[in-house]
Amino acid sequence: MNDAISETSTRRWFITGANSGFGLAFVNAALAAGDEVVAAVRRPESLADVAAAHPGRLTVVELDVRDAAARARAVEAAGRIDVLVNNAGYGIVGAVEETADPELRDAFEVMFFGALALTRDVLPQMRERRSGTIVQISSMGGMLSFPGVGAYSAAKGALELASEALAAEVAPLGIRVLIVEPGAFRTGFAAPSALRPTDTRIADYEDTAGATRETLSGSSGTQEGDPAKAAAAVLEVLSWEETPLRLALGNDSIDAIRSKLAAVTADLDATEKLGRAMAV
Repeated sequence: MNDAISETSTRRWFITGANSGFGLAFVNAALAAGDEVVAAVRRPESLADVAAAHPGRLTVVELDVRDAAARARAVEAAGRIDVLVNNAGYGIVGAVEETADPELRDAFEVMFFGALALTRDVLPQMRERRSGTIVQISSMGGMLSFPGVGAYSAAKGALELASEALAAEVAPLGIRVLIVEPGAFRTGFAAPSALRPTDTRIADYEDTAGATRETLSGSSGTQEGDPAKAAAAVLEVLSWEETPLRLALGNDSIDAIRSKLAAVTADLDATEKLGRAMAV
């Protein structure tokens, strides 16, 4: 079954982290398209005004994606889910050595384990209908990394690789997977109140991870990317007959990913002769 979103079809979206940033942009875009939305947030009162403005089309449910019981309740309350958007996440910045196990594990709990668990919770109904779309909000940091964002990139990269396998597994069942890789957008991601610096600071990393920390916090609110345009781009791609696996958004994301792919190709070229000489 073709699950492309058209002007005549009404879909039911389930969006995590829906009260700000990309999440709220997706809520607004889906509602503007005439669709129904289940907005999953940790604080339902944060969407009271939006819900009041869209009675009958926007349902707000309480959800911390780390909580299995809360996930089950939210999915049950949602009923039919045509498009799942795993958007909940946060920024964590610090050198690998500065990142303690609890900080690393929590990043994975929210941006990897929580997203995959919710995906598994929703897949049975999609398999039964032989239709559905799973949108994984990753980052250009899911395809590459740089000093200070090792934990964040590791969680997003793990989500991307699992989703790549998932896409091949569910394609024969009529289910699509889209991995979204934004660059820097005005989402509040890097705001001082939202960006989580690691508790430990080591002077030797101030010129690398420390510089990234300062750059991110200093860029908050001035990033090039517009979240509303990102949401519109996702809706457009979901209307295509052939949906790509990945969607890079923003000049910085596209340029950085191209540079990463070029660097990988250069390494393969430099080591190919050695790497192929492994047979007995």
